[in-house]
Amino acid sequence: MKKLWMIIVILAVIFLGMLGYKNIKIKKSNISMEEIEKIESYMNQIYMWKEVTGEALPCFETIDEANERWIWQVVQKNLEDYELSYEQIQNKTKELFGQNFTKEFPKQGTEYLVYEEENNKYYPIEINLDQQEDVFLLNQINRITKGYEVEIIEYIEDYSQTTKEENHQIVIRNLKGEEIGRVNSQEEKEAKEIAKSNVDKLTKKKLVLKLENETLQVERVYCY
Repeated sequence: MKKLWMIIVILAVIFLGMLGYKNIKIKKSNISMEEIEKIESYMNQIYMWKEVTGEALPCFETIDEANERWIWQVVQKNLEDYELSYEQIQNKTKELFGQNFTKEFPKQGTEYLVYEEENNKYYPIEINLDQQEDVFLLNQINRITKGYEVEIIEYIEDYSQTTKEENHQIVIRNLKGEEIGRVNSQEEKEAKEIAKSNVDKLTKKKLVLKLENETLQVERVYCY
């Protein structure tokens, strides 16, 4: 019985440790783990690559005012088929940004989603990405009417460095390109800890996420 009790205690400690790590700097205690995971999942859907869209996440007052290159790359990133109809693309747009989103996908296609008139289909073009990964971390979540107000911090994990021992170095940079730390690739998880301990050197943004029919949709993004 003692062994069983000790196992329960150990598992509880591990769970609380995970909870503390996941909720670090998330100040509203009434936000559940399920909600945090849902927010993080949606953020991964809309967080892009600066070398493609100019910014991984641009600032805007309303979603209709957001950078169009970013908008259509978000849509393309979340499409699963190789051959796409106009209707499929437009439906995905509404799914990601809400039924009130007014912009329509360009009939002629985009730089990375080209239109083939013969088949009346759109085909995604492969995107070559650099070795600098754009990363966000959830910093604070507040529940608001019909959604959440979410603050994130942004930084870059630069994988282009290599040591003499041929171990890849991850250089942690802010969005200005300034180095704030580095770790070996074998210690990749420590990159987040470096970012968390250097929040004052990183970019912060605040998002308003609307919850509609259990689906999250970004309404606006504020830059500090």
